[in-house]
Amino acid sequence: MAVTNIRIPGWMRLEGILTPQRRKEPWPWLKPGVFFGSLVPLVGLAVRASQGELGANPIAQAENELGLTALVFLVASLACTPAKRLLGWTWPMRLRRQLGLSAFFYALLHFLTYLVLDQFFDWEAMLADIAERPFITVGFAALVIMVPIAITSTNGWIRRLGFVRWQRLHQLVYLAGILAAIHFFWRVKIDVNQPLTYAAIVGVLLAVRAAFWARKRYGPKPAPRAQAVRR
Repeated sequence: MAVTNIRIPGWMRLEGILTPQRRKEPWPWLKPGVFFGSLVPLVGLAVRASQGELGANPIAQAENELGLTALVFLVASLACTPAKRLLGWTWPMRLRRQLGLSAFFYALLHFLTYLVLDQFFDWEAMLADIAERPFITVGFAALVIMVPIAITSTNGWIRRLGFVRWQRLHQLVYLAGILAAIHFFWRVKIDVNQPLTYAAIVGVLLAVRAAFWARKRYGPKPAPRAQAVRR
């Protein structure tokens, strides 16, 4: 007997990548392309690790690359809304959720590499690091913030929470971006040019967001439409 009506969990749908589209979208290759492209850093890292090309400290190198990849995807997700408002582009908004999930995926791998390969599941040592080493504290806080955002990234959660509450929860991604940039800056001990560059990008994106929020809240209100006079 043929199996029909197989229900795929919401977190596996990835906005039409693993499920058929209900309506035709422009550039249908965009989401699958970004999805498979997001796996390239992980595949490249795995290949280099299998060939022993991660340097004298491969665990630290893997941690650093996974963390940086997470930050790149997080910044890309934060840039979607400013790109729409400043440039009028609509296609980044279709990728925002996907980019955010990729950021969480790499951030989780970054943490698991630290927990499993660096600390060998030494929970006491890990908790001591979180409490005593500021760059780990802010990095862990960024990951904790991203967990509920990733879990509630499906349309079903928008219906459960209501759009307003869902939107407020997902605005915490900006706080996660700030903490991630601080984590990167405090992690690097010598050349801070790259961390400063990412921190500046996050700062600009936040400034754009704040400017549009202030304009909406305190700017001139649109004139009400004149109502037609009934005769």
